[in-house]
Amino acid sequence: MSLFIDFHAVQTIPPANINRDEDGSPKSTVFGGTRRARVSSQAWKRAMRNDFHGHLDDSELGVRTLRMVDLIADRIRERSSELSEVAQDRAIAVLTATGIKVEKVKPRKGAEDQSEYSKTGALLFLSNPQIDALAELAIVSGDKIDKKQAKAILNRGNSIDLALFGRMIADAPDLNVDAAAQVAHALGTHTVVPEFDYFTAVDDKQVEDNAGAGMIGTVEFNTATLYRYATVNASLLLENLGSVEAAVRGIEAFTRAFVGSMPTGKRNTFANKTLPAFVLVTVRTDQPINFAGAFEEAVAPDQGLATTSISRLISEANSTYAAYDAAPAVAFAVTSREVDGLAGFADRMSLNELASTLGTQLRDRLGGEQ
Repeated sequence: MSLFIDFHAVQTIPPANINRDEDGSPKSTVFGGTRRARVSSQAWKRAMRNDFHGHLDDSELGVRTLRMVDLIADRIRERSSELSEVAQDRAIAVLTATGIKVEKVKPRKGAEDQSEYSKTGALLFLSNPQIDALAELAIVSGDKIDKKQAKAILNRGNSIDLALFGRMIADAPDLNVDAAAQVAHALGTHTVVPEFDYFTAVDDKQVEDNAGAGMIGTVEFNTATLYRYATVNASLLLENLGSVEAAVRGIEAFTRAFVGSMPTGKRNTFANKTLPAFVLVTVRTDQPINFAGAFEEAVAPDQGLATTSISRLISEANSTYAAYDAAPAVAFAVTSREVDGLAGFADRMSLNELASTLGTQLRDRLGGEQ
């Protein structure tokens, strides 16, 4: 049985620049013929992965880095101090045995450490148990690493974040992991107008007869009410992890991270951390459904952007359910507001109750598939 969990949120962001483009401007897009605020899925997935550390043990998480060789070498040294001198070579050998290419890189001019280092061709995402297992194999195998053993390590022991967000290795596609989670770009529900903050910085030690500023500049920002969407293929999450209880911990952590995380761009300047005004979560057995179409016509600010956006979201969902016989199996809502139309549409609960309830849904619906 296919099982999908859809997450929808309406979230208002005060003046902020949480996700910048190449010019330092807040990212945006044209939708429904008007300019909208946008936050890339990559930025919010990174924020969610960081948030996982508050909900999961490191043994259930992974590391994504170009310098995986150094990480494996460090763990070889932790386990076998007598191999310290050859740890780097062993790490290269065991990683190469999996089919992943490693190259030597010269440091940038002016870097404090001028020694060469090894890196993979692209960011490599491995779980902490996989890194530990590769280090152990490098220790016990000596100079000859069995390729089948090395590959087998990376085909088991996926971490929860790896199972959710996937792994792509061009050098060794048989080691790829299909992502169980998909995250949409957050989209402004209304037309956005870019603004600029002109600022000055005063030199604490400037001379008394100097009235000028030590620095002047501008920072671009905007304000937005965003529609956010993500979906988790719970059946694939179970397949990637091999354990219903691990999948439960994964969906509970994903739920808390989806609601509580935020990209950190310019956060010291704007202190823009908010929580969603409305969160809708549906459990579906047919297919995921994104309700961005509710906002193709930009919301007008005359009656409150968040309130109107929530109403639009509920209306779009109800219309879609009726037209396509697409009502979810169950629906839940977390909100800090009184919302019209919520009765009969979704069961209202707290965030803690939501995370626990979704865990129960997975146990009940996927328990027989393990």
